[in-house]
Amino acid sequence: EKKKKKKSFVETSFMLRPWIKHITTRKMGLRPQLRSTMASLLLTTQAIRGVAFVPSFLPFVDGLPARSNTIRAKRSISDARSISEFSTSELKRLLTERGVDFRDCLEKNELVERLQSSLRSDESPDADIEAAKLASLSSTEQSTIKLFQRVAPSVAFITTTAVRQASPLSMRAIEVPQGSGSGFVWDNQGHIVTNYHVIQQAQRASISGLGVGVEDSMKSFDAVLVGAEPEKDIAVLKVNAPKSVLRPVNVGASNELLVGQSAFAIGNPFGLDHTLTSGIISAVGREVMGIGGRPIKGCIQTDCSINPGNSGGPLLDASGRLIGVNTAIYSPSGASAGIGFAIPIDTVRRIVNQIIRYGRVLRPSIGISVADDQVVRGLRARLGSQLEGVLVMDAPSGTPGGDAGLVGCLRRRDGALILGDLITKVDGKPVKNVEDLLNFIEELQVGSEVTLSVLRNAKPGKEENLRVKTVERKQLPANVRP
Repeated sequence: EKKKKKKSFVETSFMLRPWIKHITTRKMGLRPQLRSTMASLLLTTQAIRGVAFVPSFLPFVDGLPARSNTIRAKRSISDARSISEFSTSELKRLLTERGVDFRDCLEKNELVERLQSSLRSDESPDADIEAAKLASLSSTEQSTIKLFQRVAPSVAFITTTAVRQASPLSMRAIEVPQGSGSGFVWDNQGHIVTNYHVIQQAQRASISGLGVGVEDSMKSFDAVLVGAEPEKDIAVLKVNAPKSVLRPVNVGASNELLVGQSAFAIGNPFGLDHTLTSGIISAVGREVMGIGGRPIKGCIQTDCSINPGNSGGPLLDASGRLIGVNTAIYSPSGASAGIGFAIPIDTVRRIVNQIIRYGRVLRPSIGISVADDQVVRGLRARLGSQLEGVLVMDAPSGTPGGDAGLVGCLRRRDGALILGDLITKVDGKPVKNVEDLLNFIEELQVGSEVTLSVLRNAKPGKEENLRVKTVERKQLPANVRP
């Protein structure tokens, strides 16, 4: 043995690399510790070669602390090959795999700096300890933990105060606490979205809890009201805070939500900041009475534990995307009873963008009420027909839609449902869901005319074109505003 020429570690590693990859991917009955060691060896050989990524099969090898090995590989990568030599697509892929937000990076050097900063943070002993802890948890637990760590810095703790007379015999006014609630960062300009009822009676509001791991994250910031839509229970505040604490939440969509999907709520119930609760989407298309005295249609029902103080906080899907704004609970006692409601993000997005741009909700309308997409899908399944479009539920007289001849759904005395008109096109452009219809209408100027293609009684072959003139929503009679 001593007479044989010994091979270097690197030469041996390169020789063994194909065999190591074979046994780590197929496991071959080896013990987890041995598979982990061999996978680590493969990582080392790739790092020496300057490979810019970690193989996708490694996180799925039993017994392998994937995050810890990834950290070691990244360190070796940074030594073996200059990060500035990576292409822009490689940098973005690395940042995405590491869960680093780079939406504000415009130049390649900014991506390089962001990746270098992430690598430096991983070199601390605390990062290795945290990675080891995560590796011992199940994949579901790891996903939930990462979701909370990613979104919690975007959730705001809102406290409000009001001015009151010190006593009946005194002219001196004092500031007293009014209440508290939740909100979330909408963009990096400092806009915070919350419920209108959170700030309704307040003379002053302050925002805290933004950001994490930076100096300004412990500060409280005064907020000013940009605008509100009481009928939808949405308000937009603005804070003059440094961009280091402004982390906009990722916005998803609500028109494709299904009952049974996982849901997560982050808020400040009873003043306990950054509290995470989980559950499922219990129902969709609910109608909830808003603070303005009018119903909010299309709400999401969830069994996530929502309590006083959660109002205005985000409702998230399993990927951490915003799907709704928590607004109300159904409870005789006032505490969570497993039935909470959230305003769908598709509705919130339209309102918030209008408020930021104009200071109020300024959008054209044709004065009709339509069925939620989930209702149309249910009818499609029950009737066995291809209902492709937006179903008109009500088109009252005195509104542009009603006066143009649109007809809503009716229910006969025996309980049978007579379907109304199905809107399939707007100015010749196909309409597949409510979001399409609203986007087309809201792009128009108030007072302009639009051509709607409809199927009478939602029956194919009975298509008609109707000309409808848009009006501003506040011009509609109060009792028929959709």
